[in-house]
Amino acid sequence: MNASTAEPSAAAMMTRGRNYARRYWVFAAPAAVVVAAVILFPWIFTLFMSVHDWKVSGDTPFVGLANYKKMLFDERFQWAAIRTFVFTAASVILPMILGVWAAVCFSSKFRFQGIARTIFVLPMMATPVAIALVWTMMFHPQLGVLNYLLSTVGIPPSAWVYDAHTVIPTLVMVETWQWTPLVMLIVLGGIASLPTDPYEAAILDGASPWQMFRHITLPLVFPFIVVAGVIRVIDALKAFDTIYVITLGGPGNASETINILLYQTAFAYYDLGYGSAMVVVFFVMILLVSMGLLVARRAEVKT
Repeated sequence: MNASTAEPSAAAMMTRGRNYARRYWVFAAPAAVVVAAVILFPWIFTLFMSVHDWKVSGDTPFVGLANYKKMLFDERFQWAAIRTFVFTAASVILPMILGVWAAVCFSSKFRFQGIARTIFVLPMMATPVAIALVWTMMFHPQLGVLNYLLSTVGIPPSAWVYDAHTVIPTLVMVETWQWTPLVMLIVLGGIASLPTDPYEAAILDGASPWQMFRHITLPLVFPFIVVAGVIRVIDALKAFDTIYVITLGGPGNASETINILLYQTAFAYYDLGYGSAMVVVFFVMILLVSMGLLVARRAEVKT
């Protein structure tokens, strides 16, 4: 075949590729419309409401950035932001530590290993609302089983979620109990994929289990730990159902995170404009934190 016949064939192939691309759009268009209707339009409408004084009834005048400026001087929003980050930090650090420890333990061979793993991941399988209802009964100051267990060992009863000083730590305890298995599963998958040669060499050199974990296991599974951390940060920032069912943001406003506050603002006080502005700001906060974590992970992978 000479060049004169080969060149038209290449052009024909390019034309055929363009025709295929046009046909693909026919199949992709319905999905694009659904995505735009379900995701894009609500966000555009939320931005639109955030720049209006949008109430359930009455006029909705344009107010520009007034709702965003209001947040700068809203002490309730500022405290909600502080509680959100405190709750998030504790709800990430504790499950990460316990999850890595559990993954190391479950990576070892022992009797009834499969049953133990199944029991350990059960909290992650239940719905948050069901978990919240169960823990609410357990936290009852008089009838709760937790105070009964404390009394059996001579420890004074606790008010748990009914005290402003203990409500956030108590909610963190529930979050840790539910999501530590997720961290364990991710890290356990990383440990299962590790090569055995470094461990065999370390055993021959007389390394202790702690030294093998510190210098072999931890560096090799660190990318998996970062992935688990990113997931936990995003989930903890968005936590709503467990907190709302257990405390409704109380006592007082002691457990009122940004999610609880914007829900109350939009659907209890019917100030949809201000609530929409909170949604936008909170979304930007989550986006920045997620991007920062992903950039850190990429930098770690490159090194």
